[in-house]
Amino acid sequence: MSGAPEVPDDRIRCGWSQSSQLYRDYHDTEWGRPLHGDDALFERMCLEAFQSGLSWITILRKRPAFRTAFDGFAIDRVAEFTDADAQRLLSDSGIVRNRAKIAACIANAQVAREVDGGLDQLLWSFAPPTRPRPRTLTDVPAVTPESTALAKELKKRGFRFVGPTTAYALMQATGMVDDHLVDCWVEAHA
Repeated sequence: MSGAPEVPDDRIRCGWSQSSQLYRDYHDTEWGRPLHGDDALFERMCLEAFQSGLSWITILRKRPAFRTAFDGFAIDRVAEFTDADAQRLLSDSGIVRNRAKIAACIANAQVAREVDGGLDQLLWSFAPPTRPRPRTLTDVPAVTPESTALAKELKKRGFRFVGPTTAYALMQATGMVDDHLVDCWVEAHA
């Protein structure tokens, strides 16, 4: 997100992105854009889990430290983290130091590396058909049948901290759904 071009403030954006430049940059360059790759999707899954109960801006501010602490969210490396690594993470003030979320991220890496066809294929298999963009923020759901099904499948496979609401936030962030508002300047991606 650093180095993102400054976008004129007169562009219409989704209301949630207005409170900071960090939010605007994330909105304008990442959120809702199709993301692929097992490690990239694993990062987003972990960050969405860490966000649970916190503000997303907290996670965005800590994102560089998260990437360093979790070896760039490389699934194979995180899956090999030991108890000593978990202790190191609990001592790292640059990230969210939540024992259960750290353990979930490590356990999720172990599960993710065993997914036949890869995490990308699994997650994207739950993407719903393209639908019209919402008109207002109140038209944006927190949970959908697809996110509920995804969360159920992930839980069945042993993933943690990815309930229906977190699964939907992951779907939004990675472009599986396009919840940019109809008036938003960001181009729709099919």
